[in-house]
Amino acid sequence: MSELVAGVDVATANVRVQVHDPSGAVVAAASRQLPQPVRSSGGRSEQDAGSWWPAVRDSLAECTRALGGRAADIAAVAISATSGTVVVVDRDADPLAPALMYDDRRAEEAARAAAEVGAQRWRRTGITPSAGSGLARIGWLAGHLPDGAVRICHTPDLLAWKLVGHPVATDSSHALKSGYDPVAGEWATEVFDALKVPADLLPEVVRPTTVLGTVGAPAAELTGLPVGCEVRAGMTDGCAGQLACGAVDVGQFVTVLGTTLVLKGVSAELVHDPAGAVYSHLHPDGMWLPGGAANIGGSALSDVDPAELPQLDEAATERGPASVVNYPLRGAGERFPFLAPEATSFVLGTPQDRVDEYRSRLEGVAFCERLALQRLAELGAPVDGPVRTAGGGARSVAWSRIRASVLDRPVLRVHRAGTALGAALLAASGSVHPDLSTAAAAMVPEGELVEPVRAEVAALDASYQRFVGELRNRGWI
Repeated sequence: MSELVAGVDVATANVRVQVHDPSGAVVAAASRQLPQPVRSSGGRSEQDAGSWWPAVRDSLAECTRALGGRAADIAAVAISATSGTVVVVDRDADPLAPALMYDDRRAEEAARAAAEVGAQRWRRTGITPSAGSGLARIGWLAGHLPDGAVRICHTPDLLAWKLVGHPVATDSSHALKSGYDPVAGEWATEVFDALKVPADLLPEVVRPTTVLGTVGAPAAELTGLPVGCEVRAGMTDGCAGQLACGAVDVGQFVTVLGTTLVLKGVSAELVHDPAGAVYSHLHPDGMWLPGGAANIGGSALSDVDPAELPQLDEAATERGPASVVNYPLRGAGERFPFLAPEATSFVLGTPQDRVDEYRSRLEGVAFCERLALQRLAELGAPVDGPVRTAGGGARSVAWSRIRASVLDRPVLRVHRAGTALGAALLAASGSVHPDLSTAAAAMVPEGELVEPVRAEVAALDASYQRFVGELRNRGWI
């Protein structure tokens, strides 16, 4: 009986493939480097999309060689990638030009037109097109189509096409910021008409976990996957990371604390945020995944020598709540949990010493996390139970304990959670497990629960209220 699943993570710098058994154990893994995006003036950010398939093909082949005869047990594969990266391909799914990456911002004119024409639709969906959206990039590509263009693909669309041997649908997650309306279940046709995007360049859209096709003989020979292995629709890397932490049911939320703070959860109904800071992906089972990505996060410690972090963490734990309130934003502008292009860092008071200042940074990021959860609850999506967490910042027990105390609820550190596992969960849903909830219960690591420090909760709450008051004084909330 087929019992293994493969998750593919196409990140900016590399491809990672993991093969999991029904319990979530990794039975094979491989990775390949990708060329760095070429970034230049005018907001351009491009990558050689021709590198994607060889990297995925060879990573899959390395895994199947390691598995030997067990490779025949791989029942399904799913692919996750960066949100809004798009490329024009020919009839063989070969790129005709470099991919426009998720951070390409050259399409400002297309973004303005899309926002104006689809204003009523965007108010309903909570997604506002910007120069950084896939929709704007598709509009730009439509005006610069090379000869032989057959389809505009997101990264997983191209790779799934290579696996099954024919064009495939795209998933609603990767399509969300590319002009798909998840409420109406359709592309924003009036916007694409205004941008002069030919309708035949756009794929059908399906929910994540939908079977897009099965691996054909040519791809099977190259990758070692069995002929007939299902290729299931994935989700963006951010959503896959959320699933990998086990946040798949209503009320479950996860904070990924990397360079930035990304907070996502599950709600029964679509969350409408008039301010536009919160947006929602469609859950594979018809629920919603509200959340957002901040500009603040682990970058608050970017000027600290990593070798010093353990010692500073220990000292910050012994010190207790900071004497000052710190909003340690790097650069200018915030996008979540509030929109404030003019936002800059601030410190209320004078730190006693370096440890006090360091601790105040950890607390400041936690204050933003609490504000985000509070905002989501006000919008109708309250958290239930512990807040799951992953990312580099979650490796710090001291920081996790501070966050738990600020939130006044446990923080669940989920180890080995990553995009490839999230993709594997999507592959397993409907193949080796009946649904996503069952797959997550079986395959996601249990995690480590970090409880609040009761003696610190009141002092941290007082600092949080000062923090929120300052945000109001500055007109940011």
